[in-house]
Amino acid sequence: EETAKIGIPRIRFMTSHPWDFTDEMVDIIARYDNIMPFIHLPVQSGDDEILKRMGRRYTRESYMKLYRKIMDTVPNAAVSTDIIVGFPNESDEAFEHTLELVKECQFDNAFTFIYSPRPGTPAAKMEDGIDEQTKHERLYRLNEEWNKYALEKNKAYIGKKVTVLVDGASKRNDHVYSGYTETNKLVNFTGENIKPGDFVDVMITDAKTFSLDGKAV
Repeated sequence: EETAKIGIPRIRFMTSHPWDFTDEMVDIIARYDNIMPFIHLPVQSGDDEILKRMGRRYTRESYMKLYRKIMDTVPNAAVSTDIIVGFPNESDEAFEHTLELVKECQFDNAFTFIYSPRPGTPAAKMEDGIDEQTKHERLYRLNEEWNKYALEKNKAYIGKKVTVLVDGASKRNDHVYSGYTETNKLVNFTGENIKPGDFVDVMITDAKTFSLDGKAV
């Protein structure tokens, strides 16, 4: 909040452990126009038993309560997440619980991983009865699911005008630029005499799973 009061045009509060994300934080993000309506909220799993064994200190229900609070309070909010598949002895049922959460939240973006042991952690000492093929199949199914919703969310931008903070020009084409919307959507767009740091209004003409296309207006 103190940073927002300085008047910086765009501030992103990128990541919080759901355990630490208070109602006050949600309200502050909603209160200030220069705090962007994009939040990265790692869930890791949609199954309570897996979350407990991960030491995440929240339940599926408490995560969903926080997610709904964000969506109901922050206008035009976009949410991304992190998800791990194949945590030691993750059952088929536990994985299905994760898929169900993804269907419910319909995240704008997700960073998905196959579990790998990290030395020194309790999980590294757990016996793992899941074969690699099963882990890769689960990752494939998970990516198919969230990619579908991400594309739907992006297609909703077609025909709309967004404000893009410009990163720079393409290395291959001086008339193609890229930057990000308030909701952290990557936009590749055409324009003239634009420089990094500019705020440019862009009309969105096409949508992909991971980016939007448009032209400066």
